Amino acid sequence: MRLTSILLRRVGEWSKKYANLPDRYIERAMTQVYWKTPRGKPNYLPRTIERKRFHFSIHRPWTNNFYKDNAPGTKPLFIHVEPVKDWSFFRGDRVEVLVGKDKGKQGIVKEIYQERNWIIVEGLNTKLKRVMKDKNFPGLYIQQEQPLLITSQVQLVDPSDMQGTAIEWRYREDGERVRISVRTGRVIPIPISAEETIDYKTPKLYREQVKDTTEANVHKVTFMPALKTFEMDIMDEMGIEEDRIPKKYYWY
Repeated sequence: MRLTSILLRRVGEWSKKYANLPDRYIERAMTQVYWKTPRGKPNYLPRTIERKRFHFSIHRPWTNNFYKDNAPGTKPLFIHVEPVKDWSFFRGDRVEVLVGKDKGKQGIVKEIYQERNWIIVEGLNTKLKRVMKDKNFPGLYIQQEQPLLITSQVQLVDPSDMQGTAIEWRYREDGERVRISVRTGRVIPIPISAEETIDYKTPKLYREQVKDTTEANVHKVTFMPALKTFEMDIMDEMGIEEDRIPKKYYWY
């Protein structure tokens, strides 16, 4: 991929649609407000002072490790990230590793970190990590997957021949946007697991519950705004006509 520009991903560009959690929860979890203007103060003062730049790694924005990496008073490390116009990797995709000790091996995409153009491939590109170390216990070693850069370290696998290939985004006759293998010209479908969330496996399997607000009630319009005061609205509902002439008043 040709590098057209270099940028730093800032707040508001994290992988919401790949995080498997509601957007509002992620925003609330990673927000760091240092000072907020008290109520009743002049409006020309700044309303809030909060952190705008964050350091992204393999730690999700709602975890304690992410807060430690972006603790108050710390300056985030400036990281150059190559912008990806069309994100082409999703959870459940089969990819082939192009570098490292697992070069040539294939695996399933487990996690996505779009802020750094990283993906985690299940069982590949691992390193040993010691945990549970204590003065009376030497600890245990576990294998932990390390991120891979999508621009140069992995490529998608064509399911027709199970070989790695470059892809292009194209449109079908019905307007659907799909991934096409450059080598074979076949469609590489997006896995169903990419739609899984923490609330339900896929949207198609969700069923409305008794206590849920039905879709018909959500789309029903119950209020039509109008340029009226509350008193004027009540008078119109009761059929009262105003025949008094209001006194002139002026704004200073």
